[in-house]
Amino acid sequence: MSDATEANGTAGAAEPAEAGRTGGGAGGRHVRVVLVDDHRMFRTGVQAEIGQTAETGVEVVGEAADVDQAVAVITATRPEVVLLDVHLPGGGGVEVLRRCAALMADAEQPVRFLALSVSDAAEDVIGVIRGGARGYVTKTITGTDLVDSIFRVQEGDAVFSPRLAGFVLDAFASTDAPPVDEDLDRLTQREREVLRLIARGYAYKEIAKQLFISVKTVESHVSAVLRKLQLSNRHELTRWATARRLV
Repeated sequence: MSDATEANGTAGAAEPAEAGRTGGGAGGRHVRVVLVDDHRMFRTGVQAEIGQTAETGVEVVGEAADVDQAVAVITATRPEVVLLDVHLPGGGGVEVLRRCAALMADAEQPVRFLALSVSDAAEDVIGVIRGGARGYVTKTITGTDLVDSIFRVQEGDAVFSPRLAGFVLDAFASTDAPPVDEDLDRLTQREREVLRLIARGYAYKEIAKQLFISVKTVESHVSAVLRKLQLSNRHELTRWATARRLV
């Protein structure tokens, strides 16, 4: 079954939004959640970790793998919380937030977003928070902490992984717009992810495992980054990234 079929099928089978709000999980809490991530294996893992509704109170009512699927599933199911990956085909998490602005603004039944990403880059954090997300946690978070974060976002709190809150405070405290880096802008979001991991000393196999891609794909991204930045090897790449505080 393709991701598109899976996402649309999940949305079509979901209960009406009001009916889904009457259930009870651990401690009587209940929250309806949509998972948005372009890696099926990761979505499956999250579902297995947090989706035991009787124990966690979390009911996963839909999944999506790209921007268009996400908007369709979120609109159809009207969850209370969306777990949103930052980097998605079709425009990324920021585009999902833009297209769901009316749902977030609904005073009676708001849809709230919690970013869940492998990236801990300041520009990614700031971008989705400016777009309307209520929090940002990285994929190193434990299942227990993720469930707690989901309920906190449902209640209207802001939630961040350690150290990421500082990015947001600094960004909103400053009146100056961040400088444009034309070299960095040449890279795709995925190439930026690979760049940071390479600069941190990760081996190709480790990057492939962390990003749920093949080693060959990692090699292709590294070659593209070196070509676009006119660098010769990973040592020059590391110096380039460190000079820009991307590591």
